[in-house]
Amino acid sequence: MSASEIPLGEIQQYKSLRASVTDALRSAIILGDLEEGQLYSAPALAAPLGVSATPVREAMMDLAREGLVTTMKNKGFRITEMTGADLEEQTQVRQLLEGPAMRALAGHVPEADLASLRELADRIADGAREGDLHSYLQGDREFHARLLEHTGNRRLVDLTTRLRGQTRMRALRRLADSGRLVGSAQEHHRLLDLLAAGDGEGAYGLIVQHIGHTSRLWSTGDEETGGTDSPLLDLVPPT
Repeated sequence: MSASEIPLGEIQQYKSLRASVTDALRSAIILGDLEEGQLYSAPALAAPLGVSATPVREAMMDLAREGLVTTMKNKGFRITEMTGADLEEQTQVRQLLEGPAMRALAGHVPEADLASLRELADRIADGAREGDLHSYLQGDREFHARLLEHTGNRRLVDLTTRLRGQTRMRALRRLADSGRLVGSAQEHHRLLDLLAAGDGEGAYGLIVQHIGHTSRLWSTGDEETGGTDSPLLDLVPPT
């Protein structure tokens, strides 16, 4: 797919231009609109976004630090390839980190913060229902980062957010078109209900399932693809 054919809409700037361009390009990589292994130039990507090449170069440098692209000197940026095995390993690491975090947070997230997270979960569900996948991905990224901030561990937030940004969700558009993505989106509401109720084991189980969708349902459209949950999860004892 050439850069002019990529479904990149013109930037609607709610953040800094650099951040807005970074978000748009990250979403395009996650959805597979920017093809893995393909080389793209900043000017070619800037045209559909309606911006100059400069913020695209700046955004690509940010994405290079996240591991999503590789800088090719005097040529452009190559999209990092992510195999099924890579996604499965990444999923297992996230499950190991976020599962115990949700167990620990159960019953400890202030009601006012739960209310604002519910509004964000509504936005995610709306994005799934309307097929607005950029809004869906942005909301999902913000939801999990804000929730994990309640652990007080900045490195945990940074690492899990970085890992989340490296995912590939090639089947997400197909799932949205079929209506199946709405069910996954509702898991955000169920997670908040479990946290509010102080159900640590329930929150642990749900987040492990939710993260598992990344390398399976959202990536391929098949819940069974990618194997079973990692035996490494057995190393995380219940409280």
